[in-house]
Amino acid sequence: MGYCFGIDIGGTTVKIGLAAEDGTLLEGWEIPTRREPTPEGLLLDIRVSILDRLDRGPDREKKQKIRRADILGIGMAAPGAVTADGILHGAVNIGWGDVALAQAAERIIGISPVCVGNDARLAALGEATYGAGIGARSMLMVTLGTGVGGGVVLNGKVLMGESGVAGEIGHMTVNPFETARCNCGKTGCLEQYASATGMVRVAKQFLAKRKEDSLLRQKEVTAKVLWDAARAGDALANEITDVVSAYLGMALANAMYLVDTERIVFGGGVSKAGELLLQKVEKAYRSRVFAHSREKEFLLAKLGNAAGMRGAAALLLQKIR
Repeated sequence: MGYCFGIDIGGTTVKIGLAAEDGTLLEGWEIPTRREPTPEGLLLDIRVSILDRLDRGPDREKKQKIRRADILGIGMAAPGAVTADGILHGAVNIGWGDVALAQAAERIIGISPVCVGNDARLAALGEATYGAGIGARSMLMVTLGTGVGGGVVLNGKVLMGESGVAGEIGHMTVNPFETARCNCGKTGCLEQYASATGMVRVAKQFLAKRKEDSLLRQKEVTAKVLWDAARAGDALANEITDVVSAYLGMALANAMYLVDTERIVFGGGVSKAGELLLQKVEKAYRSRVFAHSREKEFLLAKLGNAAGMRGAAALLLQKIR
């Protein structure tokens, strides 16, 4: 039996999973993200954590150890554009510039090969392989959190693109008349309306302009508060969620003209809005797309925070087979 590690580098924590070569997740844990201008310190932390697991093995009670020779490699998800040569082109949330991450990880951790991909793209691969995408030939995943990420999986393979930005639906322009700037420096990005922070921004704009009573005036507005109010029948909250869903539906319709996947899967914290989110976005999507492209499966992600590390492991296993 061979093993591999799936690693998902986030702004606050690094999620690490030990998986068997059939993809079964044996153990998962987290370590804090060391925020420094270069990745060396964080990669050293990952090395220490991984070697500790190898010494103890996944079955701690039996003290079962895993030999270094049994490790097939490491898959690594990183928050930025990653090209096929393993170079991470900037990770704003961590403070890194361009980094030859695969090469650095192999040198510092001492395990090879290391396969690196964008975190949203690998979350999509994780869901496609082990979660909501099982049984589908193709899938588009949209992650709705602090930002909006995305990934496309076609015939089991994640689409990375020549410069590592394939599937970056959050920065698709959906409003060319927007004047406020997105964190990416552009204006009118989907992320400005459909992320958790974007939804709050839209809600506050509505509340400032409108005078009617609303549950949204009773507490600090968050994305959860917004969708809970809509679910409770609040008229203004439903109008706001219709607007943000319209932007999402527009972006998805545009994406389908390019990739035409079988399923559309929603992950991230905002996806906890559940069936109401799916219903509103699907309605908006169907109004924007060709009639013969309307019958897509709209599903919620299943793997939660484990999607990135499981997708990272899946990427490695695909590369070595």
